Amino acid sequence: MAKATARKVRWGIVSTARIGVEKVIPAMMKSRQLTVAAIASRSAAAAKRAARKLGIPTAYDNYEALFDDPNIDAIYNPLPNHMHVPITLAAAARGKHVLCEKPIALSAAEAEELKSVPRGVVVAEAFMVRHHPQWQKARALVRAGRLGEVRAMQSLFSYFNVNPNDIRNRADAGGGAAYDIGCYPIVVARYIFGGEPVRVIALIDRDPTFETDRTTSAVIDFGGGRHLTFTVSTQATPYQRVNILGTKARLEVMIPFNAPQGAATTLYLDKGTKLADESASAINLPKADQYQLQAEAFGRVIRGEEALEFGIDDAILQARVIDAILRSEASGRWEKP
Repeated sequence: MAKATARKVRWGIVSTARIGVEKVIPAMMKSRQLTVAAIASRSAAAAKRAARKLGIPTAYDNYEALFDDPNIDAIYNPLPNHMHVPITLAAAARGKHVLCEKPIALSAAEAEELKSVPRGVVVAEAFMVRHHPQWQKARALVRAGRLGEVRAMQSLFSYFNVNPNDIRNRADAGGGAAYDIGCYPIVVARYIFGGEPVRVIALIDRDPTFETDRTTSAVIDFGGGRHLTFTVSTQATPYQRVNILGTKARLEVMIPFNAPQGAATTLYLDKGTKLADESASAINLPKADQYQLQAEAFGRVIRGEEALEFGIDDAILQARVIDAILRSEASGRWEKP
């Protein structure tokens, strides 16, 4: 297995996917703790073009060459959803640690396959939100009792995309709202509640042409009177917001998922003494890039500097919730994750 250097982790990027080229790689390149050493694509031209644009020294025209590079410690996998598990397993088989984009798998059963990775290889699902100071602060406030007993979380997350060529609109590739963005309200609720759901019920509207779920709503029971309700849509006005409701106060996360890279963020704590947010007080968080912080945290894990908090077992639990949402669509009943 490739060993990370004492000073910097050497990363290889699989594919020239938009999220990698536009968000993740530029964020990683701001870090002094790592270097982006290579990028691979099945198109030699695309790999060379991305390498030249981003200043990556090595471009490969196939994934296998990247996995066989002895100088690469970790792989970032932002391929389409249906390719996450097979490509992650291929990289891990060659001793590479893998940070794989969400959703790491299209079912819990598929996620279970990741347990076969060689001993010592680290695999994690790339939920960058858990590395952002705003969510770490939100969890700290909840744990400190500032909201009292947390009763509910509510989330809206939407964008408008009817491009038939977009991979997110391909049902056979794991497209649709639940997989693409429904995973975010679920993961932050699991993060804030510090537990797992006990039952799920969902309502789903599917695009008649794409057959993907274009609007998905769910009620998720975390037990102990704790509820998550959310609606996500791939065909609605762009918007995102999370509210965390407690017995003493409400916490609002203004840009919960696509926090502006390298910018400061603000939470609002409201004790409800006045309506229309007039009693809300701002909690200002420092400038941060959640993608940079995510890569740095993964690097510390593979260097043995800290333990992995959210690994394959966590990814399996996350997948079980989405499985239950999709089963509920068919059954019309509560389903257990």
